[in-house]
Amino acid sequence: MEYVLKAENLIKQYPEFTLKEVSLSLPAGCIMGLIGENGAGKSTTIKLILGLVSPDSGHVEILGDENIKDKRDTREHIGVVLDESCFPENLNIKDINGIMTHIYQTWNGETFYGFCQHFTLSPNKTIKEYSHGMKMKLAIAVALSHDSRLLILDEATSGLDPIVREELLDVFLEFIQDERRSILISSHITSDLEKICDYITFIHKGEVLLSEEKDHLLEDYGLLKCSQEEFAQLDPQGIIGYRKHHFGVEALVEKKHYGAEYIIEKPTIENVMLYHTKEKVI
Repeated sequence: MEYVLKAENLIKQYPEFTLKEVSLSLPAGCIMGLIGENGAGKSTTIKLILGLVSPDSGHVEILGDENIKDKRDTREHIGVVLDESCFPENLNIKDINGIMTHIYQTWNGETFYGFCQHFTLSPNKTIKEYSHGMKMKLAIAVALSHDSRLLILDEATSGLDPIVREELLDVFLEFIQDERRSILISSHITSDLEKICDYITFIHKGEVLLSEEKDHLLEDYGLLKCSQEEFAQLDPQGIIGYRKHHFGVEALVEKKHYGAEYIIEKPTIENVMLYHTKEKVI
């Protein structure tokens, strides 16, 4: 299997936070969703992958290369979109096209203008006149216009309305129709990731709790609902986390431990994330 991105045992220590041996592998032609609560380490992981900060230990390989800071040819094929626009507010689309022509050898102005038209971005307005959604569309148009093989998105769809998010998800799915391309996307909107992702990596308090194929994840786990009396009789080995309420108990479980006598529903990615962080006490 060809991998566009590999991160192995990344460690980064700050005074009040430590990223602990984070590893993930993203195959070509796939989308990986990076999930976790605020402060879990998602943005730190992305900064380490991009070489914006240096790890205390561990290494990253992108498109077969390590130390991409020294590999311009590799950086040409990495598109990055963060949660805020990084373009000067007084520029317009024509200005940006002119600047990017000098930054990227692989820049394709025709592709860029095509995305701007697709996203209905006005060529006559400056960036300061754009809404938040329009700024994100512009950043994505730029990221997709220099022959990117890896697209890295850090909360790029947060704060956008559902219609705009749906439009962007369609663009991402179209992007990976070329099987050389892949996407790493962090988001709090797990329903979006459920629609498009092939893999899910869950970071909690600086550690990777799971990193696996989304379909396997949702097939292997289930939401078991039962009475508190029935819950007390369950094999605790298969219980990931649970919540007691007035009507009984809802638990995230590994389905292989329980038979057909139990009501087990298909979970969402949000269920998997939330119940993995609940303390398991039987």
